[in-house]
Amino acid sequence: MKSWNSFPALPLVLAGLFAFSGAALAQDQSGPDKDTDQTVAKPRTSTDAPPPDQAPIPSKFSKKNDPDVVGTVPSFKADINMVNLDVAVLDNHNNPIPNIPRASFRVLEDNVPQQIKSFGKSSAPMTVCLLIEFSNKFQWYGSSTWYQTLTAAYGFAQTLKADDYVAVIAYDMNEHILSDFTTDKRKTYEALQMLRIPGFSEANLFDALSDTEDRMSKIEGRKAIVLLSSGVDTFSKLTLDKARKIIQDSAVPVYAISLMQALRIIAPGGENIGFLQADNQMNTFARETGGIAFFPRFYGEFPSIFAQISNSLRNEYSIGYEPTNMAHDGKFRKITVELVNPGTGEPLRVENEKHKPIKYKIIAKNGYTAPREVE
Repeated sequence: MKSWNSFPALPLVLAGLFAFSGAALAQDQSGPDKDTDQTVAKPRTSTDAPPPDQAPIPSKFSKKNDPDVVGTVPSFKADINMVNLDVAVLDNHNNPIPNIPRASFRVLEDNVPQQIKSFGKSSAPMTVCLLIEFSNKFQWYGSSTWYQTLTAAYGFAQTLKADDYVAVIAYDMNEHILSDFTTDKRKTYEALQMLRIPGFSEANLFDALSDTEDRMSKIEGRKAIVLLSSGVDTFSKLTLDKARKIIQDSAVPVYAISLMQALRIIAPGGENIGFLQADNQMNTFARETGGIAFFPRFYGEFPSIFAQISNSLRNEYSIGYEPTNMAHDGKFRKITVELVNPGTGEPLRVENEKHKPIKYKIIAKNGYTAPREVE
């Protein structure tokens, strides 16, 4: 199997990677203090008590203008009666569409329109966990997939700004926290330098992604997981259904970048079936959390992918609403976000500078699980 996935010019690859990481370390000498922990979560600050109960929200969509609350809002929790969404509106080139007014957004929960209580726009710094498959199954030392993984990981790290927080986790049979959240690029590059020789031949994607989602759900503010993976799961304790439920409840957006797309063309037929399932899983994780899945075949596609992730995360709309269905029944509630003309209720027409219509898509999590009474 290694014959179609080997990388012949290993000395040149290693020399290039060491030179790249050394130059990056030399250029970035700034950063916070060296105190770290192993929580992979920034501490939650204290919050005020939830607002008192208000009158029931009518099921009919209301055009009443409520005061805007600008800023970042936390995720849905069982102890508050507010659902919060981070929404990205992208054109057909995956560029964010700015300056959409609050009145043009409509949120439906289980097909029932909801009244928006808070709305904000911001270009916030990114808080990202870089979750990397690093297994001897596909990424043995010197293989082309090993090289592609490191190229993508280092390439994404280069796009980070000074105030972006990033953590690095690698997984094979288990997850390995290589660096906790930090704005210090030196620590990020030091973590990536640990990716040299893979250990186990397992790739437990479901376990790793579920654990990371659970950790990230405890972080306040705008956040995301950038997943570099083949999409193949070999030996997870969790099934796909159980992993999906955890990921849906945590609702941290997953931006999935699939590895080995070009090599799959020449893979044997049996492996191709497994890869098709892997692609479907990557698509599912991204779609259900409000992220995007990418399937690059060429290295030249990486810069545009990183730019799309950055634009999506830095230019989102924050929407909060109190659900009309306040039952604590533990059931899944489906969320749909639409853009409408406030005057007619018809789908909103977005035009470019030449007054030609623009096709757009709305990226948001597709729902949440209501709390139970015992919670």
